[in-house]
Amino acid sequence: MRIWLAIAKSIIKFLLPLPYKAKRVQGEIVLITGAGSGLGRLLATKFAKLGNTIILWDVNTSGNEETAALVRKEGVKAHAYTVDLGSREAIYAAAAEVKRDVGHVTILVNNAGIVTGKKLLDASDELVKKTFDVNTVAHFWTVKTFLPHMLEQNHGHVVTIASSAGLVGVNGLVDYCASKFAAVGLDQSLRFELHASGKDGVHTTCVCPYFINTGMFGGVQVKFPNFCPVLEPDYAADKIMEAILTNQQMLIMPRVMYGLVAALALLPTEGHFHVADFLGTNRCMNSFKGHQDTRAM
Repeated sequence: MRIWLAIAKSIIKFLLPLPYKAKRVQGEIVLITGAGSGLGRLLATKFAKLGNTIILWDVNTSGNEETAALVRKEGVKAHAYTVDLGSREAIYAAAAEVKRDVGHVTILVNNAGIVTGKKLLDASDELVKKTFDVNTVAHFWTVKTFLPHMLEQNHGHVVTIASSAGLVGVNGLVDYCASKFAAVGLDQSLRFELHASGKDGVHTTCVCPYFINTGMFGGVQVKFPNFCPVLEPDYAADKIMEAILTNQQMLIMPRVMYGLVAALALLPTEGHFHVADFLGTNRCMNSFKGHQDTRAM
């Protein structure tokens, strides 16, 4: 009975216009990793427009400062920190500075990510490790340092920017897919821990987008762009904001990916190969160029 009630509530929530289901977030302290460009920058400015204090973390100092300037134009405070998300020590040190300089983070957006774009045997051990350190392990350190206060106040939100590659494996993205699968698992397990603890005021949102046109996956070829297009950054940021404001637990973009993931779950493994061949995902990384360095978002 409870399952059917949950389904009914989800349907009603889906049908309601955004103003009737969005929560108020003005005055929150929002920390966004990978804020120096791309999706992180867009999310920072969108949170700023809602009247929040914005904390920006990125390894790219100049890009991060540019984002801070855009945030301040919205009339709110921006605090930019140069942080190597691949270093636990750097994360904990920056977190201590944030608590001292600004206060306790109430909305944490783990957005920073990198992609090597290399097949497993072509990727150096150092790049594989860095992929996991930034895309997955960094989430553990940020959550461990900022979640305790959220639990004390029974108020907060942890956002995991994962990927559709964290739901479906892709040829040429072994390390990236594995790191994003782990990020999805972290979010889901954390959600269960929060539910079991009775802290219903602390929410999580996991975001699994298809390729986003931020340059991170530059050169990737999509076989059926009308069916499953490369997402424009503004569209992706708007959908992420909507998901956060409505406490949506899982966001997959574009919507057609929900059906694709469900269909793959029902198919035998051999069927997955045929689907990948038909959709071109087995070849999409052949033309990958990406960024000049390994930084992204």
